Amino acid sequence: MKILYGVVGEGMGHAMRSSVVIEHLLSEGHDIHVMASSRAVDYLQQRFDNVHMIAGLHIIYEQNRVRLGKTVWSNVLAGTEALPDQIQAYFDLVSGFEPEAVVSDFESWTYLFGRLHGLPVVSIDNMQIINRCWHPDAVVAADLPDFEITKAFVKSKLPDCDHYYVTTFFYPEVRKERTSLHPPILRKVVLDAVPERGDHLLVYQTAEGNDDLAAALAATGLECRIYGMRRDLTADATEGRLVYRPFSERTFIDDLRTARAAIAGGGFTLMGECVYLRKPMLSVPVGAQFEQILNARWLEALGYGRHASALGRDSIAAFVEGIPDMEARLSSYRQDGNKSLFTALDAHLDRLSAGV
Repeated sequence: MKILYGVVGEGMGHAMRSSVVIEHLLSEGHDIHVMASSRAVDYLQQRFDNVHMIAGLHIIYEQNRVRLGKTVWSNVLAGTEALPDQIQAYFDLVSGFEPEAVVSDFESWTYLFGRLHGLPVVSIDNMQIINRCWHPDAVVAADLPDFEITKAFVKSKLPDCDHYYVTTFFYPEVRKERTSLHPPILRKVVLDAVPERGDHLLVYQTAEGNDDLAAALAATGLECRIYGMRRDLTADATEGRLVYRPFSERTFIDDLRTARAAIAGGGFTLMGECVYLRKPMLSVPVGAQFEQILNARWLEALGYGRHASALGRDSIAAFVEGIPDMEARLSSYRQDGNKSLFTALDAHLDRLSAGV
């Protein structure tokens, strides 16, 4: 089939997940054109042909919080300026490609193209779990207003798709039809990683100059391999038990697979990788970003990790103390690579191709 694949550019997790699905679809003989925004474009263009840039929404962060006012106005201004280019881009695409189906990873322009042209649209992302499943009060009650706002936004983003394939490591009750839950989509480098129980903490934090965090990590007495806090590094910088590292995918995954545990934000991609490799995780979501908060609360509810609103000596110490219990809960987690999603997606596309 000729498939138009849309990838939202906010956060690299969407691009990494979509690259795995796109590679699979290409291996099955499908003809794929990708529309992506922001940093996702460069990531995907390095891996595939026929990747086109389209403007997308972006989020403004300050002091580890989403700044809603600035985000809204920035997107309104950017959207007004970009609209003519969006229309022209789609005219160009239609004239040369003529897709038969659309797959969207939370990306609006490809979804709208599919609906306007009467094409089946398939959603593949982790966000739809917010709207299409029931969540217990223990998980959402403390943030109920944010939950309701986010649920309404997710509902309006890609309504009435042919099917919603939701990737997740937690499994709440599905409340809407045409919805199925599947384990996280994992890159080959993660699938090939053999987990070992080491003695270091892997820390991924992008806030620079946080002396209090460095002191709190040092107080654990454990080696901490830290990514993101010193972005200008070209080689390791060691200060006692703290090792600041420049980012390298291979080194990062090796540090993750051999870690005792991980400390990071609330992004779904790394969290899913930690669960797959059975590494306890202390998650500190970005403030006012409910999707990350939901991930962290489910992580804690399942006993796979802990949720904290901020990183400090007490929260890190309590997390380290609880690692054995989290390891025990994670020990039973299993998933068969990406088989669950790919099997279901292939069957769905076969039915579409056959006109069923």
